[in-house]
Amino acid sequence: MRDELLGTTQPVLSISLDPGESVVAEVGEFAWMTDSIEMAAGEASRLVVYTATDEPGVVAFASKRPGCILGVDVGPGQEGYLVRESSFLAGTPGVRVSPGEGGLALRRICGSGRAWVELGGDVVRRELAAGQSLRAHPRHIGMVDATVAIQVAVVHGTSGYDAHPCAVLSGPGAVWLQSTAQQSGAGP
Repeated sequence: MRDELLGTTQPVLSISLDPGESVVAEVGEFAWMTDSIEMAAGEASRLVVYTATDEPGVVAFASKRPGCILGVDVGPGQEGYLVRESSFLAGTPGVRVSPGEGGLALRRICGSGRAWVELGGDVVRRELAAGQSLRAHPRHIGMVDATVAIQVAVVHGTSGYDAHPCAVLSGPGAVWLQSTAQQSGAGP
């Protein structure tokens, strides 16, 4: 299996598979694939398995907005990552995607393998030490290590403004902040 990012502003993840190799993704999220790729229902109801049949093939997944695509590895002994609901792009078999917890529309990526995540705009990675916190607008949180504690609060009217959400992210763990805010249809 080989992955390649095509383009820069609104990238495409192109995955080349040898015969018998597979990747999983959400239903309907592929952009294109060669005719040697076979689709089948995945273990989770929202996932599809893309497998190269008798010959090598390519399946591609396009980002939905300008930004970047990050590859992350998950494995035994790791708690995984929490990502925005619409940010999971694809993963190798063995990667699991499940609902997250907390007051944000996040999903947990765990299991064993490689996953690709789409984040909006430019991305800033911050490493939080144990006990260190960072406050962020929830829509700018792209991905966090599952070890990071998240508390959502509402800051009420300051200087005549209405209430607005604020997330407190507490370490240890890494936080990936996105410069382009996630649209409000996918949570706070």
